[in-house]
Amino acid sequence: MAIQRMDNVLIVVDDLDSVVDFFVEAGMELEGRSAVEGRWVDRVIGIDGARQEVAMLRVPDGPGRIELAKFHTPRAITPEPAEAPMNTLGLRRVMFAVDDIEDTVARLRALGAQLVGEIARFEDFYLLCYVRGPENIVLGLAQRLT
Repeated sequence: MAIQRMDNVLIVVDDLDSVVDFFVEAGMELEGRSAVEGRWVDRVIGIDGARQEVAMLRVPDGPGRIELAKFHTPRAITPEPAEAPMNTLGLRRVMFAVDDIEDTVARLRALGAQLVGEIARFEDFYLLCYVRGPENIVLGLAQRLT
């Protein structure tokens, strides 16, 4: 039996509105928002009494999705250090292919995002960079050159 597809990646956030705005500005589309709670949620995530608000974003015309969750109960736990360097164990970034990396970075900077390093060229194939947005979420951006 094989995996059919990667459905989504979950990111737990505190300020759901600003993170939704960040991903929409990056080019994703908001699919919907809803409250999520109940015994079935408790059973799936292993936390009794969980109440969350969830926003689902999708890549336009593509299969990729990001699920954002703000926990109302219990409150989310903040990892240390908040601005973990790129060699920290665990999920470090989500990468997107973009048409215009300079434009995407400029739009995200207008929302307060910062480049982690710089926009760099990988041979004649890509321009690449990492952008740190709200709640220290890191997006990788890749623009194909050829």
